Amino acid sequence: MSLFRALMATAVLVMLQSAAQADESFSVIFGGKVLGHLTTTTNDGETRVDFDYKNNGRGPTLAETIRLDGKGLPTAWTIQGATTFGSKVDEHFEQVGDKAQWTDSVGSGSLDSPEHRLYIGQGASPWALGLYARALLGDIDRTLPTLPGGSVHLDEGEPISVSDGKTTERVRSVALSGLELNPSYLLLDEKQALFAYITPSFVIVRKGFEGEEVRLRGIAAQLSTTRFETIQKETAHRFEAPLRIRNVRVFDPHTLALSASVSVLVSGQRIAAVEPLDSPATPGEVLIDGEGGSLVAGLNDMHGHVSQEGALLNVAAGVTSMRDMGNDNAVLAKLIERIEAGTIAGPRITRSGFIEGKSPFSANNGILVDSQQAAIDAVRWYGARGFWQVKLYNSMNPAWAKATAAEAHRLGMRVDGHVPAFSNADAMIDAGFDELTHINQIMLGWVLAPDEDTRTLLRLTALRRLPGLDLQSTKVQHTIDHIVARKVAVEPTIGIHEALLLSRDGEVPAGKVDTIEHLPIGVQRDAKRAWSDMSAPGDAEAYAGAWQQILATLRMMRERGILLIPGTDTGGSFSYHRELELFEKIGYSAPEVLKRATWDMAEYLGREQSLGSIEKGKLADFFLVAGDPTKDLKAIKRIRMVVKDGVVYFPSEVYPHFGIKPFAEPPKLTAPKS
Repeated sequence: MSLFRALMATAVLVMLQSAAQADESFSVIFGGKVLGHLTTTTNDGETRVDFDYKNNGRGPTLAETIRLDGKGLPTAWTIQGATTFGSKVDEHFEQVGDKAQWTDSVGSGSLDSPEHRLYIGQGASPWALGLYARALLGDIDRTLPTLPGGSVHLDEGEPISVSDGKTTERVRSVALSGLELNPSYLLLDEKQALFAYITPSFVIVRKGFEGEEVRLRGIAAQLSTTRFETIQKETAHRFEAPLRIRNVRVFDPHTLALSASVSVLVSGQRIAAVEPLDSPATPGEVLIDGEGGSLVAGLNDMHGHVSQEGALLNVAAGVTSMRDMGNDNAVLAKLIERIEAGTIAGPRITRSGFIEGKSPFSANNGILVDSQQAAIDAVRWYGARGFWQVKLYNSMNPAWAKATAAEAHRLGMRVDGHVPAFSNADAMIDAGFDELTHINQIMLGWVLAPDEDTRTLLRLTALRRLPGLDLQSTKVQHTIDHIVARKVAVEPTIGIHEALLLSRDGEVPAGKVDTIEHLPIGVQRDAKRAWSDMSAPGDAEAYAGAWQQILATLRMMRERGILLIPGTDTGGSFSYHRELELFEKIGYSAPEVLKRATWDMAEYLGREQSLGSIEKGKLADFFLVAGDPTKDLKAIKRIRMVVKDGVVYFPSEVYPHFGIKPFAEPPKLTAPKS
């Protein structure tokens, strides 16, 4: 490295030390509303951080105390409070001489080395991102080794002007990578102090500059878009010639079995033919050797809140279709536009129109309403824009549900959602719900008093009461009978309940044992922490008992013929694979699970003419695995190739962009001779 860069790094360090001394105040903004704060005070070299926000009745509450050395690296750091879903945070880090020691939710660790490393706070507030950025700016290579492992890198972007309506400041965007699957985007001021943490869906911005929220979210979206456009150019394979995928067995959802070995031909976006294996190739074809592997139609995650950051990861996991269950409508529209134009990769998206009542606990997505007429108007807005269904949420007045559902049905849309607070599943079925979302939303009606408020974390913590519930009781059976009689579908999101009820600090969750070692260190670390507060005596046992009650309820629903719909609410991708494993756990066979995830959901969405199976004339949406997923469902975790709309992706090329170690080698591809 040049002497000039070394001198510049030294100069930056001097600037950064002064930047870290000022008190700071930030607003947390979702959907245009200030829902929390982040403040810091610094005295005698010690910075105290207070971070709190609540969106959708939940959010983190954290208090931090930090001391830094002359290079901006933490020497002492405590983090205490609670996570979004309530689990306790009690994290400590200390650097004394050459020895670093820490304790987080995973456990304790230490490193004795003359090379001091940047500690990454597991439970830290977003203010820590600015700390990391300043430390990296003081490093020549903009890359630092981190504790407990891995490294973090900084890329600097362009300067931006921001205004509070009175004065204008110059800030610069930076991208921090190595912490998670995707970079974190920040804005730093001219003193390199944190100005904002920005995402396409929410921002944390210096107090006084709240008016810049929409523009800052747009900047975050553009930074993300540029990244994913680049990845798309590097990983999306489009062939002008026909593509022959030879020596594969095709999963048939009607027979629940694999075919004999065949060749599948793709031309453009569609399947041109499924031919006997001995059919001769035609001149000019691109050949992929399936080596006797299995082809399965693209999977459907029926509960997403789709983001650009997770779109490609879903495709790489074989999830080529997703039902979005509530989003920023403008952001989602732009995302769909980019996916359909082919500038970025992502699943095919079916839109649900999110309708939420206005309250202190509102989820700030979709359209918020304060009257029955406003709810009906929201239905009409969604209907005019081609939304498949509307979804009603927690703060919605349950008295408005019947008229709202009637208008949706009049306009040809389905109705689903949470059970609004102070109501129950039976009432929402009577109001016209076609589908109920989340199994807890149904089961809470069996254990809560009428005046208990599910707009808060009670909708999760009250699950502790489930072990004492008699599933053969009149109230339980009445609801099950009602669901059966009205042919209401249930989307249980089993995996999110597994995470809420069974995750324990320091343990690898059952749903991640097959993937965790492939993921970045920060993601591994977060996976080994509890979601719920298990600190009170008996809580862990009660939550474990609740999990068994949920499984028993779902087995009963399956046996009664209720349509159970696979969806995650946790981003899809690997968690969707786990969701399907849990469908096995409640009694479906592996072939039945594959049929449910492919053909059944295509039919449910009215798309079975073009999706759901691998047949001539249908859209080319499918993936290749080496094993037989009808005998071992885990085979779908080792995907070698995905085809979506005729475009070919090799996960082994995609995953390194996210810091993920690939799970399988790509198949051999032979291009036609020129």
